[in-house]
Amino acid sequence: MRSNILYALTLFLTASFGMLHAQDNNVNTEFGVKGGLNMSNLYTDDADDENILYGFNAGVYATLPVSDFVAIQPELLFTTRGSKLEYNNALAQGNVKLKLNYIELPLLVRVNITKNFNIHAGGYASYMVSAKSTGDGDFEFEDQYNTDDFNRFDAGLAGGIGVDFNPLSVGLRYNYGLTTIEKDGDDSSDLKNSNLSLYLSYKLN
Repeated sequence: MRSNILYALTLFLTASFGMLHAQDNNVNTEFGVKGGLNMSNLYTDDADDENILYGFNAGVYATLPVSDFVAIQPELLFTTRGSKLEYNNALAQGNVKLKLNYIELPLLVRVNITKNFNIHAGGYASYMVSAKSTGDGDFEFEDQYNTDDFNRFDAGLAGGIGVDFNPLSVGLRYNYGLTTIEKDGDDSSDLKNSNLSLYLSYKLN
């Protein structure tokens, strides 16, 4: 999932910058709330985890213009991450979910391609506030982890697209983690966050 999404975003961003010319695409100052669906997994440098864990994101954002069509967009979000492992064998079947909850601060550059369509890219930093694992199926359990067992700080790259229907906007964004979630992880366990989110935002001003 990770490589295909990154390739598609790169092609799209390259093509979109060529469309910037005399259009009614001015960026305005905005303050609002937002939230949506997360589709998360974990990856290492050698392989992706293909099992998607569904979650959510919610928070606030601001859009601060720096030119007619470019703005800085900081956000403050509560967001979920993690992964799901499915098992099905002669002895048992079910799944185990690792659920990681973060307070996240994305800082993005937003470019209005047209009045109602934008692309955005930048980075994010986040802080883990809770972690647990749950099991469903033949083995049901719920274990709460001590967050000190993980690297509580996470950081990475973010990029996506948005469509504006004043005062509502919808968008799609991909977050690519650059830091490992495990403390003292060796080369075989350097798990990092990967997340695709679909969001809805509402402008308050």
